[in-house]
Amino acid sequence: MSLRASRVSTVAVGVLVAVLAACGGERIVQGECQRVFDGDVCTWGTMVGGDVTQFGATVSMTSVENAPAHGEMVFPPPFVGLVPLPQEVASATGFNHLAVNWEPHGHPPALFLTPHFDFHFYTVDPARVRTIDCADRRKPTVVPAAYTLPDLDIPGLGQLVGLCVPTMGMHAMPAAELDKTTPFGASMIVGYYGQDLIFLEPMIARAKLLEAQSFTMDVPAVQSPGAKVRWPKGFEARYDAGSRTYQFVFSVPATD
Repeated sequence: MSLRASRVSTVAVGVLVAVLAACGGERIVQGECQRVFDGDVCTWGTMVGGDVTQFGATVSMTSVENAPAHGEMVFPPPFVGLVPLPQEVASATGFNHLAVNWEPHGHPPALFLTPHFDFHFYTVDPARVRTIDCADRRKPTVVPAAYTLPDLDIPGLGQLVGLCVPTMGMHAMPAAELDKTTPFGASMIVGYYGQDLIFLEPMIARAKLLEAQSFTMDVPAVQSPGAKVRWPKGFEARYDAGSRTYQFVFSVPATD
């Protein structure tokens, strides 16, 4: 990591530590940082004693601002960042890593045809993600309430069963959004492959992030997330003007 990157990361983590100190008794565990469009994306978790209470990522506004507006449409969209979560988080929650995609032209359905970022928080390791080729067309028997796994016909690509994208997986989306045509701001996506739940994805428009405002999104309840997965109960994107960063925060239910 460059000196400049290190300074940005230190500022961002310092802000996070200050916020956590106010909560009382929490400590931060750091994952890794990766450069994305000349800004840092860093993963972290918070703990009380030996229990993880939150996990997420710090995203520099520089990464958002420098995302290229033009580029060839590539399918599947390449990852621009692959950042492991802290080992403590992986062990306690089952969430393994963050994969970031930049979609300069967006993609179908219509409301997603605007420049946006995909932030895939995976419960499986990168090696398994790389093997996803969408040949397995089985859908899970149950998806979250008010969600759908649509089949879409994409010109030049054919039918995407369950909105399956190679090296990503199937994408379940809020059913109410499927027929909307106005550009979206943010949407919480739930990912599957081989009928297994494999990721939780805040998909966020670049325009939304450039507002430099905090916001929240609901995290849908799921059935059978996996024996080792503690499914988050909430999500907040906290913007800090001083460090020019977002903290993407998933809150984790307490252990029994």
